Amino acid sequence: MILFLLAYAGGALTILSPCILPVLPFVFARADRPFLRSGLPLLLGLASSFALVASLATVAGGWAVEANRYGRGAALALLALFGLSLLFPTLADRAMQPLVRAGARLSASADRDPRAEQHPVLASLLLGAATGLLWAPCAGPVLGLLLTGAALQGANAQTSLLLLSYAAGAATSLALALLVGGRMFAAMKRSLGAGEWLRRGLGAAVLVGVGAIALGLDTGLLTRLSLASTASLEQGLIERLHPQAAAPAQPLRGSGALPVEGQLQSLSGAVAWLNSPPLSAESLRGKVVLIDFWTYSCINCLRTLPYVRAWAEKYRDQGLVVIGVHTPEFAFEKRIDNVRQAVADFQIDYPVAIDNNYAIWRAYDNRYWPAHYFIDAQGRIRHHHFGEGEYARSEQVIRQLLAEAGQTALPAAPARIEASGIQAAPAVAELQSPETYLGHARARNFVSPQGLVHEQPTDYSAGLPGLNQWGLAGRWVIGGEQAALAAAGGRIVYRFRARDLHLVLGPGPGGEPVRFRVRLDGAAPGADHGQDIDAEGQGLVRAQRLYQLIRQTGAVGEHSFEIEFLDPGVQAYAFTFG
Repeated sequence: MILFLLAYAGGALTILSPCILPVLPFVFARADRPFLRSGLPLLLGLASSFALVASLATVAGGWAVEANRYGRGAALALLALFGLSLLFPTLADRAMQPLVRAGARLSASADRDPRAEQHPVLASLLLGAATGLLWAPCAGPVLGLLLTGAALQGANAQTSLLLLSYAAGAATSLALALLVGGRMFAAMKRSLGAGEWLRRGLGAAVLVGVGAIALGLDTGLLTRLSLASTASLEQGLIERLHPQAAAPAQPLRGSGALPVEGQLQSLSGAVAWLNSPPLSAESLRGKVVLIDFWTYSCINCLRTLPYVRAWAEKYRDQGLVVIGVHTPEFAFEKRIDNVRQAVADFQIDYPVAIDNNYAIWRAYDNRYWPAHYFIDAQGRIRHHHFGEGEYARSEQVIRQLLAEAGQTALPAAPARIEASGIQAAPAVAELQSPETYLGHARARNFVSPQGLVHEQPTDYSAGLPGLNQWGLAGRWVIGGEQAALAAAGGRIVYRFRARDLHLVLGPGPGGEPVRFRVRLDGAAPGADHGQDIDAEGQGLVRAQRLYQLIRQTGAVGEHSFEIEFLDPGVQAYAFTFG
């Protein structure tokens, strides 16, 4: 229930956001009509079409985005006709035959056509649905949380209802504005006798709105202004209503008895298994089990792998079974060949379940990478840990569960850990830069002057990033989860403070390698280069994975990072730091 309230409140805040401005003329153009027969159906159509498109986008990927491009184009054409019919009803009626008549039936001039009055509710619904296709509310923290959850939880009723709650919140705030605007509109008509001029003014406003959307202002400049004006309000809602999303609690920090937290869940939802035939809850009875939720481009997961590997090897003969449940964050991580290569690269020899459909993830009601669940020989969950750290405590839990299962001759603790390169522990004391996504669904702190334009090829300039801000230069297409380079010579800049900088990258759809060059404070990184580039900053994107680009050897400070791609097609997903 809290999530639904959060979604609704986040949607309601869009009325304070500049990115809603292009929508307002379409809504206020019917302010002089009865609210129940005109305003309310319009808002219902707007909310429903937005929720439908957003739901399709979370489960259908790129084809839904392509379909929405055509839908936006059709909606722009329809609403442009609507605006023209407000400005020039007689001319519009004579000019474009059936299309203009259809537009006129959706406009304030429809009251001159008695046929349109037979279906005023339907006309308003259609106008609202068209407006919903153009509605690009800012992807603030609340909408980002909903879209991320939708992608992880898959297609279900809750996904669509949450998105509908967000849209309903925005529609509610617009409804209040519409009621107030309708009264002002009527008062002005009575006092000034200027109904014709008001109608034409609204028609001009509609056309201005269409022009703003066609030029990308709704997803560019206005979106940037919107993020600045509403993000803090939305983040406050998240922290108050959904605090567990940011800071999971860690029970049981001392020693003693381990509580029963649940049961070993079915593993039948895995689409494939690596290093093992399929395992079941029944076949694991009598074994102590460690379930490790991970994904191969997650830096936090990679830094825990040396410990998980060591425990699997050290306690295998005592009855410990480690199962890595690979649950993808990005679409490319669903490719089994990619996971198979990562398993080989990281020398993982324990069973790995491919959880592409999030079936096992949902069975455990999990939300985090990495997440470790410790299960006793009777199939009961006795402990869990989210994220990095507390390795000594985790090994203590394994030993305690093995002892409960009758193992008395356990090897000495702790396990010997060898972690180097990308898997080395982070410099926590110096780490001040957060994970940063480049896809518009979760992007933050973007400073290119053109604003973050969704799904459209756009020429960007880098801007002047402050700490933890980033920008693009060159021609890019920003999708939901990645930014794709449309022409050679594109750059990404980031101002950071951390010892290590990583970037999740992949080649283009054709798989052709992409050459790149890294600069740190405008110069070659030298001794501060990461394992995936040389001292001159040269590197090559061959596969879809996490690339370590910077590892500082001296004192950690604040630096400007730049990566230039010498070939087109690269896809950039997320920065992570250590």
